[in-house]
Amino acid sequence: MRITNFSTFALAATLLLGACSKNNDEDAQPDMVVPADPGPQAPSASDRVYTSDQSSNTVSVHDPNTNQLLGVIRLGKGRPQFLSPLYDRETNVHGMGVSPDGKTLGVIATLTNAVVFIDLATNAIKNTVYVDRNPHEGFFTPDGKQFWVTVRGADYVTVIDVEKMQAVKNIKTAPGPGMVVFRPDGKVAFVDHSFTAELDVVDVKTREVIARVPVVSKFSPNLAVTADGQQVWLTHKDVGKVTVVNAQTYAVEGVIDTGPGTNHVNLAGPGGGTRFSGAAAGDFAYVTVGGENAVKVYTRQRQLVATIPVGPNPHGVWPNGDGSKVYVGLEYGDALVSIDTKTNTKLSETPSGQDPNAIIYVVKAGGGSPGTGNLEAFVPVAPVNLRLVPVGTQPVPGVGGVAVIRPVEDVDELILALKRLAPNTNYTLYLSDNKTALVAPEPVIAFKTDAEGAVEVNAYYQIRLRLAGRFAVVVLGDKNPAGAVTLTQP
Repeated sequence: MRITNFSTFALAATLLLGACSKNNDEDAQPDMVVPADPGPQAPSASDRVYTSDQSSNTVSVHDPNTNQLLGVIRLGKGRPQFLSPLYDRETNVHGMGVSPDGKTLGVIATLTNAVVFIDLATNAIKNTVYVDRNPHEGFFTPDGKQFWVTVRGADYVTVIDVEKMQAVKNIKTAPGPGMVVFRPDGKVAFVDHSFTAELDVVDVKTREVIARVPVVSKFSPNLAVTADGQQVWLTHKDVGKVTVVNAQTYAVEGVIDTGPGTNHVNLAGPGGGTRFSGAAAGDFAYVTVGGENAVKVYTRQRQLVATIPVGPNPHGVWPNGDGSKVYVGLEYGDALVSIDTKTNTKLSETPSGQDPNAIIYVVKAGGGSPGTGNLEAFVPVAPVNLRLVPVGTQPVPGVGGVAVIRPVEDVDELILALKRLAPNTNYTLYLSDNKTALVAPEPVIAFKTDAEGAVEVNAYYQIRLRLAGRFAVVVLGDKNPAGAVTLTQP
């Protein structure tokens, strides 16, 4: 009997070891064949700039040679469709990543948990893969065979097999992974987070975290890796900083105070430019600082060399093929801006889809043959930006905030983003005939600040028709007309 039990145990152990060995074999990845560094690539007629538009739920397609919006790829109806059941299409179009050959764009819709793959030669949707709660950003591996997407509502990165068009692996990370990019040698990936103050380094072959780098805050929405594989730059929107990490040793090289609302970062400069899998070359880092409506330029040694005014709340930033220009999406301006990196001056501003977030420049899009098929005409309407400041003061970055109003579908979208109010306190946004006292007040939206005195809320109704001769004011209390006026238009 004992022999039988031992034999049974041995057989079970053998089967278990065999199963584990099989799983390990399945998880183990062959050495990745990465493309050669293409070097600087001069602008061509087939280059395109794409923006992911979170309010109109479109991908805008721009010709950077003519500074023209060619049209949009519609992935869903404009907001506020998420207030009703969604049976098809996508909403909250947000992140993007392009394949190394420039033929396929992966687009992430955060609210419908979708990764949409678009053929850039035809602008047609090739396939859609659904993942777990609230994916945020993603990118193709340097060999183009996989698309890794951060699942911000969970604690892992999902690996999508591009040929099979299905999720094949979840890579455990810290909670709230925000973005993933790859070192150009294809050996490691870098993952920042929205809820955890660390940068995770993932071994691409074993698909395991091999280093956890502590950083200055828990909210990092964006990161970029240098094309020489030496540095990773990551932003911290909540505290207005950028951390620079050595991409070989994973040691923090330094932290920069960049300004309130620091959002995205990328590399550019003469002889630089976009490469593949989230890498870019150049001697300068370009950082969008939403609270200052500016792009700040730093050397690789973290020295500030320029501050470029660009427009309302710059968000995404990406260089062209040779680093001579960078392109910036204005989240509150619904426009695409170009910057000359030799003079660090703004060159152009082109209307775009509504609420552009991520942006990507694709050299020779669609393999050099980007078509205009499947593009929908789009007529942009400039949003209204109402700056709100403490009563009796002038605008100061990071104090007060803004009310942005844009038409979406058949209603108006109001985005109210404020900072440095009293923590955990009720306020109400009113329209008033007077900007320092409530006269003929009309309540727009009541809200409560968080523990840091900040708030970002949306409201939807016909508000633009009510703006003529009126002022936006923020009053203390929950729809209390007798409350003190706290913020007003300057």
